[in-house]
Amino acid sequence: MKSIKVVAVLGLCLPVLAMAQAATPRVDQRQINQEARIQQGVASGSLTPNETMRLENGQTHVQNMETKAKSDGVVTQQERQKLHHAQEVQSKRIYHEKHDFQHDYNHNGRNDHRPRRG
Repeated sequence: MKSIKVVAVLGLCLPVLAMAQAATPRVDQRQINQEARIQQGVASGSLTPNETMRLENGQTHVQNMETKAKSDGVVTQQERQKLHHAQEVQSKRIYHEKHDFQHDYNHNGRNDHRPRRG
């Protein structure tokens, strides 16, 4: 009788433990934050349509890496490091694209020049 209870408890606990190892809440939150940064850049005009497309493709690449890492049910430390590195690269790309001198202030799909002062 005891062995049946132990097996039942293990049967309930093991999937939860496996999910805990496959969970990547930091990666997920960072993806959300980076998506918000891209959308803010589109809204402010600091990202052109081509820049936005490239950044979105980069986000998709990171998401595909995460999906592949989770596919076996466990995200190893090496996989986490690769994900972190890919997100770091993507973060730098977002910063660079938002702070270069290509803008689409009026949202017409063309590069606009910064308004002159004076």
